Parts: sequence; C-alpha cells; structure tokens
Amino acid sequence: MAIQWFPGHMHSTRKAIAERLPEIDVVIELLDARLPGSSANPLLAELTAGKPALKVLNKQDLADPAITALWLAHHQARPGTNALGLDASEAAPAQRLIAACRALAPGRGGMVKPVRVMICGIPNVGKSTLINSLLGQRSAKTGDEPGITKVEQRILLASDFVLFDTPGMLWPRQLVPEGGYHLAASGGIGRNAYDDADVAMALLERVRPRYADRLAARYKIADTAGASDDDLLSAIGRQRGGLLSGGRVNMQKAAEMAIHDFRSGAWGRITLETPDEFAQWLAAGQAADARRQAEQAQKLRARRGKPPQRQADGGASGGGSDPDSGAG
Repeated sequence: MAIQWFPGHMHSTRKAIAERLPEIDVVIELLDARLPGSSANPLLAELTAGKPALKVLNKQDLADPAITALWLAHHQARPGTNALGLDASEAAPAQRLIAACRALAPGRGGMVKPVRVMICGIPNVGKSTLINSLLGQRSAKTGDEPGITKVEQRILLASDFVLFDTPGMLWPRQLVPEGGYHLAASGGIGRNAYDDADVAMALLERVRPRYADRLAARYKIADTAGASDDDLLSAIGRQRGGLLSGGRVNMQKAAEMAIHDFRSGAWGRITLETPDEFAQWLAAGQAADARRQAEQAQKLRARRGKPPQRQADGGASGGGSDPDSGAG
C-alpha cells in the first residue's frame, strides 16, 4: 500500500498556485535528483499544463551522475521544457536559472514586461536553501522537516525578473507505492505517515541491486547479496551500535541510521529510479487504480440493483507509462 500524506495547508497552497498561474511565464519545478520521478508532482503538472517548464534536479551532488544524465535528457526531450542539475548550496546558481527561464520566455524581459517565474516543489526538496543561495543571504526558513515554508514569497532576482516562491506541496493520493517509500526516505513526507523500519527495508531493497558495494563498504558487511533486507538492517544496527540489552538489535534505531545515511550521502552518490523504471511503476499504479475504480463502480451498480457492466477484453486501461503523466 502506498504511503499517503497531504496535510490541510497544502489545499491552500494548491489554491494559491492556481490563482497565481495566469500571470506566470515559466514554472520551475525543483526535483530531488535521487528520485526525480517520485518527487515530480502530478497535481502541479495538471495545474501548469501548457506553461513553459524548467525542471531543476536539485541535490545532484548526492545522486548518481549517469542516471541524472538520463533524467535530464528525458525532460529536455519534452516540448516547452528544459532541465538542469543543481546543488542548492552552490554559491551562484542565480545566473544559470535566470538564463534558462529567459530562454523559455523569449517574449518577456525589460521593465515593461518582466519575466515572472514561479518555483514549486515537494516539501523538503531544498527550495528554501536554493532561495537563500539566490539572494546571497538567509531570508527563507530552512529545516529538516517537511512543510517549513507556509506562505508565498515574492523575490526580485533582477530588475526585470520576479520569482514567486510557493510552499512545498504533495498531491492528495499516491498511486505509485515505490514513490511513496522514496519520498519518505528522502524526507519529503512527515514522519507520522510512515514506519521507519518499513521505509528503511524498502530503501535497502532498491539500493542493494545497484549499489551493494556501497553498503558493504559502509557497514563492513561481506555478503550483502545473500542477506535478506531484514538481515541487512539487523547487520546495520549491530555495526552502528543500535543494540538493546542482551545484544538484541534495536530495529527502530537501525532504520533511523539507514535512512539518515541515505539522506546525508554517506552511501555515496545514489539514485533510486531511472526514467524507465518509474514509467513502469506508474503504469502499474494506474492500472491498479483503474481496476479499483471499476470494482467500486460494479459494487455501486449492485447496490442500486443494476446488472454488472461487462468490461472490454484486456480489463481496465492503466493509462500512459510516461513518468510525467502523473503519479497521484
């Protein structure tokens, strides 16, 4: 089952974005370079359809550079879209962002027609840190917990370039279970919405096939391939001192250690999904959702005393398999 988290204040964020959009020239979506598909907001894609878009893969210094290149190429191949990688803590990202946005809105510029840009992203993706880097000062609140920014900010980056910063926003329903676990592992979902041990084991399941050597080096584990995810999490607890009386492993502590090590980059540069992988997960999630809706419709018809509606051969359609077609 997918992890779900959509606090009430995100409804107001959705409304604020919709109200601001008519006057916006370019929409920047800040993505987590370690999970570019899972951190892309399908609700935002729906709200901003038709607007020129700049996809910024933030925290690229923590991500696998080869897979980052695949995601950049994926976005750059889409009409009206550009993409670039970024480390939000780098000293002077403003000029790169401004130039990329100007290229997407060539008809705007100058004091009469300033370029108006909205920057959006999921909670805790590094937007406030980026804003502070753009301004060269600490003006936006930052923190490790999602949902720090609660109000829109208007920022003048150049005499004819206005940036509107919006609070972090997720979407009401997560269709891709893998995406929910990846968001939780990255810190994009509030801790009250998931179990640390479940997220840590899902994280290890994703990381181990591609980066087993990183785990082996970090935790001095000789055989990561032969161990189950539960055994591997137990080994992490033993190696990092997460023990209870009698030598039992504190699985909660071990899970917290594993998640922290992923977030901090202690495992090295890791990406949890490729464009093709996320497209497959999304297609499966859409197909499962279509089946669920068909079943609900059949039950409703049965309650109303109507004969069941026969489905066409092949069952309900799962929709497209494009990573940008929506995961919520």
